[in-house]
Amino acid sequence: MAETTIEPSPELRALDRLVGTWKVTGGAEGTVRYEWMPGGCFLLQHVDLAESGESITGMEVIGNLGPFGEPPGKDVVSRFYDSAGNTLDYTYELIGDTLTIWAGAKGSPAYFPGTFDAEGPSLTGDWVYRTEAATPPP
Repeated sequence: MAETTIEPSPELRALDRLVGTWKVTGGAEGTVRYEWMPGGCFLLQHVDLAESGESITGMEVIGNLGPFGEPPGKDVVSRFYDSAGNTLDYTYELIGDTLTIWAGAKGSPAYFPGTFDAEGPSLTGDWVYRTEAATPPP
């Protein structure tokens, strides 16, 4: 069976701004590192954080979900795997300088709205946890 090469979506390629190693401060402390998987169809995140005295290490695979035999979907989704055996799903959306990471599907009550600094490589934001579905600020 011949392999078909998939082109990464513009929405996924826009996340190129994340590539590199980032220092995380706030509720969790440590570093996260993003890199493209060969072929550029998936962005990998490597996590090494500490929160409330607990170590959080893991990796996340970010891309357009393409079930077997189907074309890739439009949404940029991911699955995070940590060293404790947990798996978490997210949806990424970048509009202008605002990156929203939804816990689960777009519109989830838990999301991270972060703003890239136009002057340098920083992203500022906090996780939001609501009891009902929400949309990110404009």
